[in-house]
Amino acid sequence: MVVCKRTLHIVRLNAYYASIIARPLWLKRIEAAWTEAPIAWLSGVRRTGKTTLAHELVAERTFYVNCDVPAAEEQLRDPVPFYRNCPKPVVVLDEVHQLRDPSRVLKIGADMFPQLRILATGSSTLAASKKFRDTLTGRKRQIHLTPVCYAELHAFGATLSKRLLHGGLPPALLAPEKRPAFYREWLDSFFARDIQRLFAFRDINRFILLFEYLLRQSGGQLEVTKVAAALGITRPTVSG
Repeated sequence: MVVCKRTLHIVRLNAYYASIIARPLWLKRIEAAWTEAPIAWLSGVRRTGKTTLAHELVAERTFYVNCDVPAAEEQLRDPVPFYRNCPKPVVVLDEVHQLRDPSRVLKIGADMFPQLRILATGSSTLAASKKFRDTLTGRKRQIHLTPVCYAELHAFGATLSKRLLHGGLPPALLAPEKRPAFYREWLDSFFARDIQRLFAFRDINRFILLFEYLLRQSGGQLEVTKVAAALGITRPTVSG
């Protein structure tokens, strides 16, 4: 029941953000990517607004699939009839790296149904590269969605000072005050769904130490051996 409530809350938030904030800069980049390749790969850290941006595409031409839902695996088990029966010219595969074999699904779409345009989203290129058995060379163009940039501050009703204090994740930037619980939840989700799956890094406390260390060293030179010794973490773990 808790999971259902949280999911409903996220859906409502995404609908709220989409209803009041347009991000034409990124929509133009997606459309430009499709002029060069059938797949636009939209990556970015969690909560930057990838799903919300996907929903900003014209609904009349977009067929949306949430690959985070277990039923999506069965829906895309045989991609050929899925694409053949797709009722709209644009297919959105949200969190595509959650599929068992995402590169196969995307490759079949690009090669056998070139008239379709595909938007595939994922929390990071790293998450995709661990599962992708094919690099999809020539079939995709990558767009890395960053936190809210300076050119978008006016649309979000935020000042540069607030952007620096709250960070650029849309939910944090739109909040009337800084809420530490949001950042903690974000970090927990990032660790559980990305770091553990990618690198089998199980100790969240040491990860947070590493995370904080890297933030303090932002803009400086990173010496992997020095970091590993200072934090008591193996060198391969830091390099990963």
